[in-house]
Amino acid sequence: MSANKPEEHPSGRRRFLQKSLSLIPLAAAASTGVVSLTSPAAEKPQGVVQDYVPAYFNDKEWKFLLAALERLIPSDANGPGAVSEGVPVYIDKQMELPYGYGRLWYMQAPFAEAAPEMGYQSHLVPRDTYRVGIKLTDDYCQQKFQKDFYQLDASQQEAVLRDLEADHIRNEAIHGKLFFEQLLENAKEGYLADPIHGGNQTLASWKLIGFPGARADFIDTVQQPNKPYPLGPVSISSKRSV
Repeated sequence: MSANKPEEHPSGRRRFLQKSLSLIPLAAAASTGVVSLTSPAAEKPQGVVQDYVPAYFNDKEWKFLLAALERLIPSDANGPGAVSEGVPVYIDKQMELPYGYGRLWYMQAPFAEAAPEMGYQSHLVPRDTYRVGIKLTDDYCQQKFQKDFYQLDASQQEAVLRDLEADHIRNEAIHGKLFFEQLLENAKEGYLADPIHGGNQTLASWKLIGFPGARADFIDTVQQPNKPYPLGPVSISSKRSV
């Protein structure tokens, strides 16, 4: 068995997904850049996102999250993006789990600058990183554009995200780079995780990269190396792609 063969010149989204599949488990943030910033304007939130009431994020923060995620993993010719697939729901749910409260790793002082392999170093748990980071970003947008992030056009939002990634937006409470890394990492996790966690609701990312998911066996294909797997993905709860 093997995943579908990549295209000769794979798109930015496909390259991103191929490199990110191993990041499904929750992990400390590590930036890899904006996936695509040249796609068409974001579509309206659909399905699970449209009907979902956030448990952690307030209305203003939720609007930021929807806008930012649609820029990081946009809907385009390759398939639905982060918002359509429910990634905001995934992130909101994570904020109410031990991960969101920082209970999965050591959170005692001292906090120091260190290489990523040394583990999470910020004094802010993910819940706080989002709350403080969104406020930092919206304050910056108000100063520069007299609007909140979600009210900006696509090109302005892309410029702000790049400034966050480059750590050009920061204050005493948080560095923009730390916030961007948190947001991008969780976006990748939610987009590639099993739908049971909130994101990847139509299994679009698995279908795109040829990942079979939680199928019970591969007896008919295990002895056929270098051939694309012929069946679509199946989730833990037996959801199938269409």
